Amino acid sequence: MTTGSGVGLSLENVHAAYGRIEVLHGVDLTVPGGGVFALLGPNGAGKSTVLKVIGGRLHPTAGTVTVEGLETARRTPEALARAGVIAIPEGRGVFPNLTVRDNLRMWTYRGDISLAEVESRAYEQFPRLKERRRQLAGTLSGGEQQMLAISRALAGDTKVLLLDEISMGLAPIIVAHLYELVGAVAAGGVTVVVVEQFAETALGVADRAAIMLHGRIAHQGTPQEMADAAESAYL
Repeated sequence: MTTGSGVGLSLENVHAAYGRIEVLHGVDLTVPGGGVFALLGPNGAGKSTVLKVIGGRLHPTAGTVTVEGLETARRTPEALARAGVIAIPEGRGVFPNLTVRDNLRMWTYRGDISLAEVESRAYEQFPRLKERRRQLAGTLSGGEQQMLAISRALAGDTKVLLLDEISMGLAPIIVAHLYELVGAVAAGGVTVVVVEQFAETALGVADRAAIMLHGRIAHQGTPQEMADAAESAYL
């Protein structure tokens, strides 16, 4: 685990809706910079919606979102990505009909980084991707696809990494390995927000955590405190 350096991002009284249905009801959240923050809760609690709001894919109907000191109001996901806010949605988020190498090439379109640099960083963290570099991403295993998706965070100056249910459908040994890498990314100074329904592995690398219930933050605290709270709140 890492030690946070200041505030990485904050949400103040954030409301958000899909059409007429409000799903976030005044979310207040402060995430320290340069560490792993686990956002836990059952299905339908609003966790993924929080990530969409932070990443600019859904604009709040009220409230303020600040990322690395930058207020995100009405900024596009593309603008936030160029500012270093990288989101990896549930379901991996790779280009299945492109090879691993061509997926890595896509990460270079963010800005000033070469394919050689992206490949070097990705293959150092994920040697298996080097072995699969000519293979179509859609034919990789679930764990390999998630490695490829996370390699996006290594391409350029990532400041905030948003991960949505990276354990979905994966074997525990693969999940444990992925979370080791998440911890390594945070140790490099990146603020990582991990959304998970299953708490144990995420809390193992988290510095702070919160539990969402019914579109609100119900509890915030240390990983141990949130492990205990999760037991009584929804597990």
